[in-house]
Amino acid sequence: MKTPLRIGIAGLGTVGAGVLKVLETHADLLEMRSGQRIVVTAVSARSRSRDRGVDLSTVRWYEDAVALASDPDVDVVVELIGGSEGIARDLVVTALENGKHVVTANKALLAHHGNELAALAERRGVALALEAAVAGGIPVIKGLREGLAANAIKEVHGILNGTCNYILTEMRETGREFGDVLAEAQKLGYAESDPSFDIDGVDAAHKLAILTSVAFGCPVDFAAVHIEGIRHISALDIEYAKELGYRIKLLGIARRNNGGVEQRVHPAMVPIDSPIAAVDGVFNAVVADGDFVEKVTFVGRGAGAGPTASAVVADLLDVARGRIAPVFGVPSGRLARIHTASPEERRGAYYLRLMVVDRPGVIADVAAALRDENVSMEAFLQRGRAPGEAVPVVLTTHDTDEASIQRALTSLESLEAVLEQPRLIRIEQF
Repeated sequence: MKTPLRIGIAGLGTVGAGVLKVLETHADLLEMRSGQRIVVTAVSARSRSRDRGVDLSTVRWYEDAVALASDPDVDVVVELIGGSEGIARDLVVTALENGKHVVTANKALLAHHGNELAALAERRGVALALEAAVAGGIPVIKGLREGLAANAIKEVHGILNGTCNYILTEMRETGREFGDVLAEAQKLGYAESDPSFDIDGVDAAHKLAILTSVAFGCPVDFAAVHIEGIRHISALDIEYAKELGYRIKLLGIARRNNGGVEQRVHPAMVPIDSPIAAVDGVFNAVVADGDFVEKVTFVGRGAGAGPTASAVVADLLDVARGRIAPVFGVPSGRLARIHTASPEERRGAYYLRLMVVDRPGVIADVAAALRDENVSMEAFLQRGRAPGEAVPVVLTTHDTDEASIQRALTSLESLEAVLEQPRLIRIEQF
């Protein structure tokens, strides 16, 4: 029997405690599956007194997480601190430089520094494992990198943030506005006290940048991701979406386009009968479209102690088995620089909602603004009449390009009868 695989865990919050629990609960099962006992020999956390549900009295504690990365009795460093800079980055770099394997759930770190960290891991001949960084317990990294390795991927899209998916689901089911549901999500622990990373789309963009690299074999390029959040989505938009046969989801989309790859995170209307429309609550979903396998859908819990810890321990098993895969599917030196497709190159249908003064000639002005940019209307909705008052006008377009619709938006916003910024939501026909 091999000597034990010695683990050092930096960060004993919700996920760290979950990892300890999985390792204790399934110690014999994990040893049987990997051929090696997995033991925790060192940890680093802010508080020693907090009860993590596991006896840590015989484990070495480090006040300085980076020092843990130099411990000669640690073979694998599990980084669960979070953040793209500071201690988390120093810890991972130090561990890799010392020839230690690293398992991380840190999507921000990988989105901003994944290229250099992958190259460092390869130079040192160690693993940098990242399954837990994207979609929690859903094995989407292994699915893309290994399960779909025989395919050229055409597109990856999905629901990558459970907080936003919960908020949009509750808005649809209860008719409440965004602010009310966000406050409830914070009380339930589904949203942070500062929810900006989630609701402004940054968290999903971190994950999409990683998925794009794995799917298309290109360097991680977070700066190339077009990002919009869900703050502007109203109960009115959700109700109109239902009437038009759609549901609104915050999506991450990476797609080959005009010889390049576009990366977008934004709210989108998806057909109500599409598989991704049925993914509600805090669940995540990722759809990969390969040239031979066609569409494959991964669905599950995208966050939380159990799902994320499950992914971390799965990576530890790979290390114990001696499996060291290229971080993003191909060696870092062979990641192909692919043209970044501009968001303005997107072509598709759009939903527009305008708040206008109900008076003669307004609709003609709206139609003229669209006509001037070669944007063709597909459907038009106006509920009732309220002469002289503000009323919502909703329309959907036939396929057009993003640049044209953005110019039309500028023209519409300048109309005297349009009382507030027009609301635009892209329609994705999956």
